[in-house]
Amino acid sequence: MNRVIFEKREIGEDGKAVLPPDDPRFVHMRDILHVEAGCPLKTGELGGLAGTSVVEKIDASGATVALRHDTEPPAPWLDMILALPRPRVYKRLLPQLAAVGVRRLVLAGAAKTEKAYWGAHWLRDGEARPLLVEGLAQCGATVPPVIFQERNFARFVRSGGLERMFGGQPVRYVAHPGKAAGAPNAVSASGPAPVLAIGPEGGWIDEEVGMLEEAGFERLALGPRILRTDTAAMALAGILMHFRFAA
Repeated sequence: MNRVIFEKREIGEDGKAVLPPDDPRFVHMRDILHVEAGCPLKTGELGGLAGTSVVEKIDASGATVALRHDTEPPAPWLDMILALPRPRVYKRLLPQLAAVGVRRLVLAGAAKTEKAYWGAHWLRDGEARPLLVEGLAQCGATVPPVIFQERNFARFVRSGGLERMFGGQPVRYVAHPGKAAGAPNAVSASGPAPVLAIGPEGGWIDEEVGMLEEAGFERLALGPRILRTDTAAMALAGILMHFRFAA
């Protein structure tokens, strides 16, 4: 945990936040960071500013932190379309997606997406939030991804959903197993957020790839190996991140 994240509702009118002794953030501060009264602490408000705050009190009864948030944290920079994976894989991915800087996440019902996956409790309102916050705390950011659900991906595309959501973002890639693609040089720090579409572990069907290509998506592959969803998502996001911030 490289930044302790607080919800707006946790911050008092005096700009202070109180953590009870059973709060995981308190336990981390006490047992991992070994902070004492008067120590600085990297903090942030979920969805807001970040900064270096001061621990006013920490003892067996809890901790009080005087918050000082005056710095813009790293901004999310990547939009992702993700064919809904198995629930345990989705759970494992959530903190990583927040940490890597995903801004908008569209969960798509591709042709090879198991319908039973949509019953996962991680898809219910609020269930993903703690995992997203976990990822933000790790990377030092504060803005979580906004998650959308499109259970019928083909209908979403045919109805113009891609253009409604990504109309001003011309840099678009579709992940698909095959010959490794060239470097995505169109990704730049000054341009709009790139869009990355990642299919199910069995891959997009040809019709889905065709629809994405008609919408301006270029193929992006790591080679012929069929990878797990979380492996492919992080590997490809890492490649795009390199070109986004390498300058």
